[in-house]
Amino acid sequence: MSRTDAILARLSRLHPKLIDLSLDRMLPLLEKLGNPQDHLPPVIHVAGTNAKGSTIAYLRAFLEASGKRVHVYNSPHLVRFNERIRLAGKLVGTRKLNAALEEVEALNGGDPITFFEVTTVTAFMLFSQTPADFLLLETGMGGTYDTTNVVTHPLGTIITPIDYDHQGFLGNSLAEIAANKAGILKRGAKAVMGIQHDEARGVLDRAARRLGITPTWQNEDFHGAEQDGRLVFEDQNGLLDLPPPALNGPHQFDNAALAIAAARHFDLPINDNGFAEGLRNVTWPARMQPIRAGKLRDLLPAGHELWLDGGHNAHGAAALARSIAAMPPKPLVLIMGMMNTRAPEDFLAPFRDLHPTQILTLTIPGEPNAHPAEEIAARARAQGFPARASRSIATALKTAARIDTARVLICGSLYLAGDVLAKNGTVPD
Repeated sequence: MSRTDAILARLSRLHPKLIDLSLDRMLPLLEKLGNPQDHLPPVIHVAGTNAKGSTIAYLRAFLEASGKRVHVYNSPHLVRFNERIRLAGKLVGTRKLNAALEEVEALNGGDPITFFEVTTVTAFMLFSQTPADFLLLETGMGGTYDTTNVVTHPLGTIITPIDYDHQGFLGNSLAEIAANKAGILKRGAKAVMGIQHDEARGVLDRAARRLGITPTWQNEDFHGAEQDGRLVFEDQNGLLDLPPPALNGPHQFDNAALAIAAARHFDLPINDNGFAEGLRNVTWPARMQPIRAGKLRDLLPAGHELWLDGGHNAHGAAALARSIAAMPPKPLVLIMGMMNTRAPEDFLAPFRDLHPTQILTLTIPGEPNAHPAEEIAARARAQGFPARASRSIATALKTAARIDTARVLICGSLYLAGDVLAKNGTVPD
């Protein structure tokens, strides 16, 4: 076990629950540190169910293409915890991370605090100590009681599409989930809203107006779509004809448009060249990512494709299925593992019309709360899919290799995606 892992293991034992939505434990610890959340560069706060990470990836790409230094806070990580904290453009170094975690751990003095709370406090401390021009801040879950929601004066807020997710914590209806996400909205901060279901939209609109905010809405106040292989964007400031996003999938045109709209609405220092360069160079691992080289890719013959996506809910699966449907036809093999908080049936439903040649299921390594591979396979077969369990990702890939010129998609969980990247030797940086 590395020193970082040992520290994180200690921190994870400070509270009996992994998730306990509250700000009461964080605020005293932040005060001991001099309230670093009040000493940050301008913050863009992002909540939603899907597309949070992609939206932040675009904003980071646009800003860095424009010569700006950007902090980023994302979760969860795929392979290394360092991925959660990007300081002025670079992932936090391990020595700096360990020293910061131990300083916060000592200051906390063993008091009950959740893992995400204490690590978010650490991130705020690091962000406050390192000069940058902007901080792109992603919520972990929800909004109102999310650990990131101690930032009281963000430059702007973005709420990406809301769908059913984490119902045990956020509510069982879209209205309840939207009300929770709306907690990041702040009086005096501009807001940009992604495409929403009517039920969620009404809640968000009322919450914004109570704070004196007039949001700008996707597909109403701004539009972005693929036209002749280009991204054509339009808002009240005019029309942009831009290159397509480097991230794969039709839904990425929507995500890129949301980020462009936010940049223009928040008056970020990005010109047309910054948008174009950012779209060409944006990266976001395990989001419809082609795997072209590595130890796992070597298990497949030439002519096979290997794709990796960490989407894990019904909305993400629908976007993933649309991406596959837009590609030239090929035999499709799904290799999937899922956590037991997700329903395999819901995830697989959008793939019904794609007629997968085979579904190979996995138990996600090292995750005690993962669905067993045999259970996922049985539930997939009950829905009419051809499915069988595999012992490992290597075994599944060797099985897929026997299907001529297949398109192989590994999906169902960010935890599985991280395991695949690590075993393939392609760790995010």
